[in-house]
Amino acid sequence: MEEYLDEPIFKKIGQIADEMGVSAYVIGGFVRDIFLMRPSKDIDIVVLGSGIDFAEQVGRSLKTQVAFFKNFGTAMLRYEDMEVEFVGARKESYRANSRKPIVEDGTLDDDQKRRDFSINAMALCLNKEHFGELTDPFGGMEDLENRLIRTPLDARETFSDDPLRMMRAIRFASQLNFRIDQAAIDAIVSNKERIAIVSKERITDELNKIILSPIPSVGFNYLFDTGLLHIIFPQMAELYGVELINGRGHKDNFYHTLEVLDNIALQTNDLWLRWAAILHDIAKPATKRFEAKQGWTFHGHEDRGARMVPKIFGQLKLPLNEKMKLVQKLVLLHLRPIVLAQDVVTDSAVRRLLFDAGEDIEGLMMLCHADVTTKNEYKKKRYRQNFELVQQKLKDVEERDQIRNWQPPITGKDIMLTFGLAEGKEVGIIKNQIREAILEGEIRNEREEALRFMIEKGVALGLKVVDDTH
Repeated sequence: MEEYLDEPIFKKIGQIADEMGVSAYVIGGFVRDIFLMRPSKDIDIVVLGSGIDFAEQVGRSLKTQVAFFKNFGTAMLRYEDMEVEFVGARKESYRANSRKPIVEDGTLDDDQKRRDFSINAMALCLNKEHFGELTDPFGGMEDLENRLIRTPLDARETFSDDPLRMMRAIRFASQLNFRIDQAAIDAIVSNKERIAIVSKERITDELNKIILSPIPSVGFNYLFDTGLLHIIFPQMAELYGVELINGRGHKDNFYHTLEVLDNIALQTNDLWLRWAAILHDIAKPATKRFEAKQGWTFHGHEDRGARMVPKIFGQLKLPLNEKMKLVQKLVLLHLRPIVLAQDVVTDSAVRRLLFDAGEDIEGLMMLCHADVTTKNEYKKKRYRQNFELVQQKLKDVEERDQIRNWQPPITGKDIMLTFGLAEGKEVGIIKNQIREAILEGEIRNEREEALRFMIEKGVALGLKVVDDTH
């Protein structure tokens, strides 16, 4: 395995270990990623001895600063573009109400037993005599070949000790497109309630990694089937199911949402566009109605869903900033391009969409493309052809009318000075009339034409021009 450890830092660490008379190993994700041929810059070093003392010596030799975390018995340094963390080999035990372990010094075997999965428990020796030798007591290499997520010890104990490992199992399955060992699945089902002792921030961090995986539905299917999703994100679990009345059903909105999420994952790595895909139909359970003539309807689900976004972001400890507002906007607008694609596309409808979407119009169109999940190939082709027409119309209207991120050519101050008004109802009425006239194409989006229109509408309201120089 020596060829995999060709970075100079590994030889340097091995040399220092030999000088100090201790054994040192690179362990965990870096080793796993070597065999998966994935780039990795995070290196975990386990030492049979004090990880802090060893890191201090390595830092001195490399003439680089070391950060010490003595409460956790770890230390970290940066070397070139790599982040190297040091810890002494240890064994851990847990209390029922906490995922914080009681730590004791241990052997390499003890340290490998405390690892979450067999594929993360492999270690490569860095000492000169055994440099590059693999220690793999739990069959991690075989599990990599079989694309399997499995715990080193009894899965029930592993997940009960640290319930975040249930999320990590699903995250790795989703990121790597691996399957989870049946014993581990059963253990997640029986331990799912223990996720309550994990902080929302840690849960959401794993959830976001699932969302950013190549095929996010892999992770969400595991979350749903094990019952974890019902605990950590119940609003999404409620999308599941098909109700029948008089033999008429609707599509399963949970699996539709997963299709939309996978579709948008093919287009972008943007986390917040993927969140918009997850939440675009989140209000369908709340707005579902059966009407004898129409069948199942979800009227207003886009508006109701947009109003649900802040609460969901708050519950999951997601940022309540412009990221949340972007998701909220896309949920609110996600039907608009679809309606345009079904009808004759007028310039005024396109101008309004550009006005409302602003800089997020490309993301909105991505979401709408992803939302086409019909299995009818004719319908799918027709929708996509119509979307292309809408996109061309968006481009043409934007180039001509400059509506995106539109700032009105006439301000409230212009209106007040022209008619000698204080702030009030008339100013708002005229501003709205100017905006509507531009969006409807009655006047061009330019100042001189808008000034003439403003005076015309002000006079119609019974106002007198006192200064027409604005």
